[in-house]
Amino acid sequence: MRRLTGWYAHPRYYEAIFGGDSAKEMDFLLGVNRRFGTGGRRWLEPACGAGRLVLEGARRGLQLTGYDVSGPMLAYARARLRRAGARAFLHPARMEEFCPPSLRGRFDLAFNLVSTFRYLDSEEAALSHLRSTRELLKPAGLYVLGFHVTEYERRRPEHERWVGRAGRATVVCNTHEWPPDRSLRRSRMRNRLRISGGGEDALVETEWYFRTYSPAEAISLVRRAGFSLNALFTFDYDLDAPVDAATDRLDWVMVLGRAGASATR
Repeated sequence: MRRLTGWYAHPRYYEAIFGGDSAKEMDFLLGVNRRFGTGGRRWLEPACGAGRLVLEGARRGLQLTGYDVSGPMLAYARARLRRAGARAFLHPARMEEFCPPSLRGRFDLAFNLVSTFRYLDSEEAALSHLRSTRELLKPAGLYVLGFHVTEYERRRPEHERWVGRAGRATVVCNTHEWPPDRSLRRSRMRNRLRISGGGEDALVETEWYFRTYSPAEAISLVRRAGFSLNALFTFDYDLDAPVDAATDRLDWVMVLGRAGASATR
């Protein structure tokens, strides 16, 4: 068995687990844009990863720009776009730094749905990302930001398991999250991808820390960055089932608008 580290260096295995809901997520984003935003078709995906949503959007006629810090992920995204005959603009960049002057005020909608935001490990980095993204949006543009908020009272580890396919190989994903440390505002994370079958035999192990946010901390942060919370949903991606900040659900999808702006179609 090969022992590997860093799941973002292995996009084929990563996509076997997290690449399945692209159509549902894009349906939701299009609905959010129609209901709360400009309805425009120029979109931005921070931390676009292996490009599954960039490709899904391009297939639907959107003008997509994405960026990511991972070279292997961007290479995989570019290859899948070429195979599909689709086009998008992809850039190597960090979430807290991407704000080209030529793109400021150009985007109708930005989106980041799968807790990647929590990799930003300080208040300064998180604010820098949010403020930069705000500058890239049109006055009535939206940022749809999804991540898990934190239940600081939790004292037990949490474990999730998924199974997917990468060609003829089976990929079993186990993610372990330790109880949050409120004083440090972080949770220790570990992911193991076990790949077997079809001539493959490997284990990809990744460890990191996620920054933590209570509901109040999340709302305070986005307001400090100059956003208003226009609507709140969950990872069910059901446009007809909004929730409020008092929900007991921890999987938040925030529809953020530039504070003081109103939609102009």
